[in-house]
Amino acid sequence: MRRVELDPSTVVLLLTAAALAGWVDAVVGGGGLLLLPVLLVAVPGMPPATALGTNKLTAIAGTSVAAVTYARRTRIDWAVAGPAGALAVVFAGLGAALAGAVPPSAYRPVVLVVLLSVALFVVLRPRLGVSAVPRRRTRVRVVVAVLVAGVGVALYDGLIGPGTGTFLVVAFTALVGADFVHGSAMAKVVNAGTNAGALVVFAVFGHVWWVLGAAMAVCNIVGAMVGARMALRRGAGFVRVVLLVVVLALVARLGYDQWLAR
Repeated sequence: MRRVELDPSTVVLLLTAAALAGWVDAVVGGGGLLLLPVLLVAVPGMPPATALGTNKLTAIAGTSVAAVTYARRTRIDWAVAGPAGALAVVFAGLGAALAGAVPPSAYRPVVLVVLLSVALFVVLRPRLGVSAVPRRRTRVRVVVAVLVAGVGVALYDGLIGPGTGTFLVVAFTALVGADFVHGSAMAKVVNAGTNAGALVVFAVFGHVWWVLGAAMAVCNIVGAMVGARMALRRGAGFVRVVLLVVVLALVARLGYDQWLAR
């Protein structure tokens, strides 16, 4: 991308936003909801594709560290997270390659409906994710979870991005009966894969601001470490509350975008 000069206050704003996004991502996903708008507003000369690519460079650092933190402190269901993460690299890359060909107006209403459905699902099922339900983890459900996470959600992440971790957490709790903490742990593994696949494609097309992205990645890692440890310490109830807040914030943001697009 062409060179854009940033004043110190803008740099501080971006680094702070990256740290907060890392915290949100580590707990329940959705850090892009915070960081992408800040990038686009704080750096008006940055093309949307470059904002997406730079965000992926930042996010992959935080999600990878969060995944390691979870793996060290709790059990990850690798039979689900492993294959889903591998598929996610491929399909997120495909989504990123198609990102420029899909206008926001085509997907925004669909995503809004899905997010509202997620919010209602979580609200109307207060026990969802509070504790694990091992009987849900059948062979068929494992396959479905792998395909939903590694193909469907990964494509979405490459195409759009914000809310990916949230969708993954809900998928793992609803489909294979994980509690929110373990669902978030699996989500971090898959999210690292989606970020990696999309980042490669954005990098090939020159849509990554490497210096800025690397600086934000350091702050994102700090936020991710704090967020993952807080989620593990405070448990599924805490993660559920953050999940609802993030989903409602996503609905508000996309609803506002849809209203502006009218």
